[in-house]
Amino acid sequence: MSASIVAIVGPTAVGKSAVADRVARALDTDVLSVDAMQVYRGMDIGTAKTPVNERLVPLRLVDLVDPSVNYSAALFQRDARCEIERLRALGKPVVLCGGTGLYLRAALDEMDFPAGETKSDARVRYERLANDAGSHALHELLRLRDPRSADVIHEHNVRRVIRALEMLDEGTSYADQKAAFSAPRPCYEAVYFGLMMERERLYQRIDDRVDAMIAVGLIDEVERLMDAGAAPALTARQAIGYKELIAYLEGTIALDEAVELIKMRSRRYAKRQLSWFRRDGRISWISMDELDEDAAATFILDAIGRS
Repeated sequence: MSASIVAIVGPTAVGKSAVADRVARALDTDVLSVDAMQVYRGMDIGTAKTPVNERLVPLRLVDLVDPSVNYSAALFQRDARCEIERLRALGKPVVLCGGTGLYLRAALDEMDFPAGETKSDARVRYERLANDAGSHALHELLRLRDPRSADVIHEHNVRRVIRALEMLDEGTSYADQKAAFSAPRPCYEAVYFGLMMERERLYQRIDDRVDAMIAVGLIDEVERLMDAGAAPALTARQAIGYKELIAYLEGTIALDEAVELIKMRSRRYAKRQLSWFRRDGRISWISMDELDEDAAATFILDAIGRS
């Protein structure tokens, strides 16, 4: 099979970046990162960005904005497609690599995002309602206006309930958009490869990587973000590896507890990533129990007819 766009996906710590680097070097092209946290400047160790001096090819779609900036799948769609078109205009293949399934779909599939990706007056109003009346009342408002969306969003997920209400104001149903995710409509023809690994081995790699992140300075990285005022920002607060160490540095938990939480939440995240990608029948799976990174890259190049 011949392909001008190749996507390499899978759970955290499975070896995606190393394989993608090798594939892109063989194809004389760049790697486009598909990671919702690697877009942020200064969040390097905790998001496992390949260090600049270790990259075999240029890594794009990283370090796009500061952690205090609101970024979204809609903005990523814009930025990713600019990079895809730039490479295509140069006659180069495109290699995407990452584990954020929604961002991959945004880049390669037909996905229309409502206008309310930035903080709107409606969002402020619904946030105020949530604070004043509580999450149950907010959810009941959603149920009154869009019962199907209320059925698929838990009332404690206030952020998503607010987003669903915003979407209704814009003429879109959250439930309809969610249903559309199950039937991809490609914007670009691409070949998808997923890397997988036996669960216990993957979990051990995750634990080892967390220990390595701590050893090479993740705590210092989080301190720098806090000193720069990024700690209160939603981004840093929700990112695994950052929120736990912020809690440690603020004195609410011990360091060993923070590290164990990072490992546990990273393992759970890997499980969610696999569940997401396994729903996509376009992905051909490669066992990293049977192949090393060089062999996996060779397999992909052979599969696309570019070895």
